[in-house]
Amino acid sequence: MARKQSDYLAALLADDESVPEVSTEEVPTQSAPSPAPDLRAQRARGTTLLGRESALARVASGEVRQVTQLLLDPAKVRVWSGNARSYEHLTEASCQELLDSIVAEGGQKVPAVVRRIEGDPNYDYEVIAGTRRHWSISWLRAHSYPEMMFVAQVAQLDDEAAFRLADLENRARKDVSDLERARNYAAALKSHYGNHQSRMAERLKLSKGWLSKMLKVASLPDAVVAAFASPAEVQLKPAYPLAQAMDDRLAAASILKAAKGLASEQATRVRTGAPALPAAEVLTRLLAAPHAETPPAGPIYNWLSPHGRSGLSVVSTNRQGATVRVHAGSGAHIDELVEAFRQALISLEEQGKGVRP
Repeated sequence: MARKQSDYLAALLADDESVPEVSTEEVPTQSAPSPAPDLRAQRARGTTLLGRESALARVASGEVRQVTQLLLDPAKVRVWSGNARSYEHLTEASCQELLDSIVAEGGQKVPAVVRRIEGDPNYDYEVIAGTRRHWSISWLRAHSYPEMMFVAQVAQLDDEAAFRLADLENRARKDVSDLERARNYAAALKSHYGNHQSRMAERLKLSKGWLSKMLKVASLPDAVVAAFASPAEVQLKPAYPLAQAMDDRLAAASILKAAKGLASEQATRVRTGAPALPAAEVLTRLLAAPHAETPPAGPIYNWLSPHGRSGLSVVSTNRQGATVRVHAGSGAHIDELVEAFRQALISLEEQGKGVRP
């Protein structure tokens, strides 16, 4: 972990004043001859007492902070819903390196961060940071290592602090997809930051522009995401233009139609054992969908005056609004044109192309 992230993590956990404190003392080795047994025992007791007093003094002075670590049954620990990582998508293959490390070292060496929960008879704690470790220990206990215990550090954190801590751990994880993180940010924006992007960016130490793009990608509907072989393939940089294109109602309709066809094609490939369509091809086809369809002939709406001539027509609509043309020489009065404009707006609403304020 980078120094900056390490300091940020330490600051987060240091906010918890209720976490107990632990200290360790190193007793220097002695090169002098060993004293007699009775004298050695007395000196050992004295050294132990002095060491404990010294440790307690350091704790009391604030020089040493302590973290309590527990050995827990993972079955009594749930995963916090505010974490970006999708627990359901963790597999033996994706956690293989961690599984091998835990087995080789005889147990979990890096503790997870949990907080105590009340009122749930099935669980005593929930994981704030360490979802993969929790999954791995659970898997090992079910596969020939029943003695494995989940090592956790207990902290008292509110939801916003818990979110920042979980986000910090997940930022450098390659197995947390951009879409997972983006949707996690979108949920947190509403839950913890009152929909204020600037406040959220400041608290998370993120670029406002980068956060804005992540939130935009989070708005991609599930029907569009289903066109990809996996949600993990929806990456920030290439998916951002796609999310922007969805702002145009006409383009969005075409993209959704293309996405449905792509999702069906991906499913067929899975059934037949063929390789999935790569993300780059899916993106290209989705972005090209609005331009592939033949635009409708003539105006979207056309009103004829009592003289049988075009008086008012809607030429086009997009996310900026509608283009309305009032035709010269129709012979219509102003009141008739005003009523025609009202009827045009009603027609657009019925077609799903309404211009809302």
